Parts: sequence; C-alpha cells; structure tokens
Amino acid sequence: MKKTAILSIIASGAIFAGGDITPVQPIKPAAPAACDFWGIASFAYRAQKLSTKGDTWGSKDNYAMFKLAIGVEKDLGYGFGFGAELDHITYLDGSLNKDKEHSKLAQFYLTYKTNNTVIKAGRQALPKAVSPWAWSYRDAGYLKQSFNAVTVVNSDIKDTTLVAAWVPSLHTDAGNIKINGSNKGLFMLGAVNKSLPNTTNATSIYYIPKNGSSGKAFSIWNTTETKINNIELGLQLAYAKADANSIALAKNAAGTKSSYSIAGYIGTNFGALNARLYLDYINDGDATLNLGGTSALWGRSLDKSFANDVVPGNKQKIAKLALKYKFQNKTSAYLDIAADKPDSGKTAYGLITGYKFKIKDVNVKVEYRYVKNKDFTKRQDQRFRVQAVYKF
Repeated sequence: MKKTAILSIIASGAIFAGGDITPVQPIKPAAPAACDFWGIASFAYRAQKLSTKGDTWGSKDNYAMFKLAIGVEKDLGYGFGFGAELDHITYLDGSLNKDKEHSKLAQFYLTYKTNNTVIKAGRQALPKAVSPWAWSYRDAGYLKQSFNAVTVVNSDIKDTTLVAAWVPSLHTDAGNIKINGSNKGLFMLGAVNKSLPNTTNATSIYYIPKNGSSGKAFSIWNTTETKINNIELGLQLAYAKADANSIALAKNAAGTKSSYSIAGYIGTNFGALNARLYLDYINDGDATLNLGGTSALWGRSLDKSFANDVVPGNKQKIAKLALKYKFQNKTSAYLDIAADKPDSGKTAYGLITGYKFKIKDVNVKVEYRYVKNKDFTKRQDQRFRVQAVYKF
C-alpha cells in the first residue's frame, strides 16, 4: 500500500503502535503526492464460544466477513490537499450481525501546509501516540472509528512534534456520535519528543468543557519508552477527573474522586524471542480513564476481555507477559498472558496466542483467545480467528 504525506502528517501514532519503540525520524509535515490511491482488502472468519449465551462451537455467533478500504490523497496546489477513504464490510455468515453489509465514508478531510505547520480539517484518523484515549484503529484494514476534527501539527522544534486539536464528534458504523453528549466536543494538546537517544516521550492533555448536561472532564496522559542496549523500558501515567454532573463518572459513583493508572514494562530479546512483562495499578477513582471510547492503556488486559480497560470505583492490579518469536522464514508466533486482580472479587485471567505468516503479498493471521472473568463481565469465552489482509 502506497502511503504519502497527508496521512503521515500526524502518523506519529506509529511510535507506539503495537508497543514498537524502534526509533523513527521526527514527523515532518510535507505536501501530498500529486495523486495517490491505496487500498486494503481482507477476509476473516471468527468462531466463538461465549459462556454468557451458552454457545457451542459452530453456533449462530460464528461468522465470516469481507472488508475493503479504498483511499485517495491529492495535492491541490498552493499548499492545499485533500484525502478521502471509503470503507465497506460484508458479513458472509452468521445471524449475530443484523446488518449484512455496511459502507461508510471513513475519512474526508482538507489539509493546508505552510512551512513546518499543517492544518487538517474534516473526518480523519487520530493516532494513538498523541491521542491515547480517543484514537482510531483498524480491524483487518477496516477503520473502526474516525473523528470529525480540526488538527494543527507543527514541527518547528527540533525532534518534537506538537499537536493541537478540537474534536466535536466521532464517526462509527452507527454514524456521528457527539463526544460525551456535547456539541462542544473535546480539546487536545499533545507533544511527541525524541531528543534523547532511543527514547520517545509523548504527553497529551484533554479537556471536555461540557461532559453530559453540565459536567466537565479533564485527562492527562504521559508515555515514555526507551531502549538501553538490549533492555526495553516503558513508563505510562494516566489521570482523569470528572465533575459531579459528568457522564464520565462510574455508575452510581458516590463522589468525584480522580482516577489514575501507573503502568510500566521491561523487556529484552533472547535471540529471536522478545519478552515483555507489563505491570499496572489502577486506583478506585470515580472517572473512567478511557473517556474517548478507545484506550492505549497498557493495563487494558487482553483485548478488553476483562473489564473494558477500567472498572471505575474498583482498584485493579494487572500483570501481563507478552512473548513474540520470529522464525527465519519471516513468520512469527506470539503469546500474551494476563491476570487482572480487582480490590474485591476474583482474579480474571486470559490469553491470546497466534501465528502470522505471508503468502505472496497476503498477510495471514491465525489466533486463539481465552478469557475467564467471573466478576467484571461474568464471562468465560473462547474465540478463534483467521484473517487474511492484502494491501495495494
């Protein structure tokens, strides 16, 4: 897939995507190519055994799907450009999904570049590095959510990317959704710095002036990752505060106690094997840490299988071991094991294991997931997934 500057302008999310701390050059705003088309096509099959529904393998909840994303970027001259992306999904089997197919305009935006500053306005994807609780992610190439936003990116400071944004709403398969029930949206300031060798530091500050009928909400995140010789280290701090009238509070919350998380990891390579140990503590605050609907919280358990990142009002201690082995034939296998211990209740635990390989230009992944969670979501689930993705 050919990717040029419009999307890469704020693609600093690649710094943290998948926990990759490989040093990259600072993002430099640049004009888009004269015209660039790109696309992603994928096929996936998902079998599930969900204890909450009494399912068995081969039940109606199993389904296959085809996804397609097609995008265009074009330089209009005089510093102006535009981009667009059309996504489509078709469910080929299973009665779990009432809508058998769906198409959406996932992105449509204009850009303007002057010197080292780029302004991007319209429906767009927000990167994880500068927007850790309101970011866009793809499922087999399909953009799950984008944001209606105005984003300003500047790189005048050496080794630093500054981002400011106003985000009034997000866009999903269900259409436009106001940010926490308000037309005022959220305001964001972010900075990604790479001044220190092999080190990336990202800080993001969010403010929601009207969160619900009359409440306000505030959040700040900081993530630092570095590599010293063969040792990988990471530290993450997250903080959220919500007013008494905010919809960001936990259900039946008694007060407005601030929520915070302290997470860290240490990792290293043993030949072709990479191992990381994550530890996270979340306090019993009243506000949700994932105010924007998605979260880059390292303590997010396994694919939100435990508690959708955070159970407000309940302390959590989370440990996760992530292993990845690269074979000589450019294939890889991975295994993540996690345990989530709430302040009261039983420990939830689960695993994700899979194998990735490539057939010509098609990336294939086979994956199995298991979670046992008797307190948060009353679940003991198993999932089997196969997906093939082709980029052009």
